[in-house]
Amino acid sequence: MQQVLLLFGILLAGVLTGMALERSLSRKRRQAWKERNRWRGAKERSGGDILSGLWVTPKPVSAPPKLTDPADQLRIVMGAQFTVQPLLNKSEVRVFKELDRMVISCNPGWQVMAQVSLGEILRSTNAEAYSCINSKRVDLLLVDETCQPRHVVEYQGIAHHQGTAAARDAVKKEALRRAGISYHEIVGGHTTPSELKRLVEKLVARPGAAE
Repeated sequence: MQQVLLLFGILLAGVLTGMALERSLSRKRRQAWKERNRWRGAKERSGGDILSGLWVTPKPVSAPPKLTDPADQLRIVMGAQFTVQPLLNKSEVRVFKELDRMVISCNPGWQVMAQVSLGEILRSTNAEAYSCINSKRVDLLLVDETCQPRHVVEYQGIAHHQGTAAARDAVKKEALRRAGISYHEIVGGHTTPSELKRLVEKLVARPGAAE
């Protein structure tokens, strides 16, 4: 009986020791997991790489302050290189030439202008509202004999409606509408030459025609 009790005691002690060891290892594993996730969360919040620091993501650099001193601007420009950039891409050039030809055939006094800044053709006593449209541009602008802006034609390519393009267009449309300038869209691959011609004939006043 004493041997049985002794054996039972040894087995019980072994079981208890194993359970204690397992709990200890489990606590260590949980602690290590928390430490890893705390480090990972800190790296993600700081914008760093989470793949064991294989590379370091550079901190975002704020835009330099806008220089208003002409002397500073000249110094910077003299130290930089500039290259020519086309005003329109190939698709826009084709639309521009066709639109210009159609407009002149309807009224030689009218003209088509490209990439016009809204800040140059719109005014507002609301400085905040003006700042919303000042740097925005329209693809093509139809002006009459007195260079008065009359109609805007936007060329929408295949990838135009991406990201915030629709929201930006809505801002332009509303500002133009409030100024009395009509807004029209030409969709690449969909608008036919005959449809464009009908649009031009509708928009452009014939010479001597009463408006």
